[in-house]
Amino acid sequence: KTLEIYAFASGLAAEKGIIIADTKLEFGLDEHGVLHVMDEMLTPDSSRFWPADSYAVGINPPSYDKQFVRDYLETLDWDKTPPAPKLPADVIARTSAKYREALERIAGKKI
Repeated sequence: KTLEIYAFASGLAAEKGIIIADTKLEFGLDEHGVLHVMDEMLTPDSSRFWPADSYAVGINPPSYDKQFVRDYLETLDWDKTPPAPKLPADVIARTSAKYREALERIAGKKI
């Protein structure tokens, strides 16, 4: 199922100029053996979306995902144990704008 979902999603994203560079899909079986999605999937929180027109081998392309937050946190003197540092308003706003841009590219309209 993972490969089927990824093939469908990556094809759709490619039509919109987006590369799904990385993602995770989580499933579980219930007591009747029925497969269920166990977490969100194909969102900027669980995937890395890159603009195809900016991609080149050997560079870190711009992205429409939480990599911006990760990059910011790497600039801090934080040992990665809870609690996480508070994010500045500009980091939140820029991350939100990246998520919105991904949605707008995929949806094909302004949100």
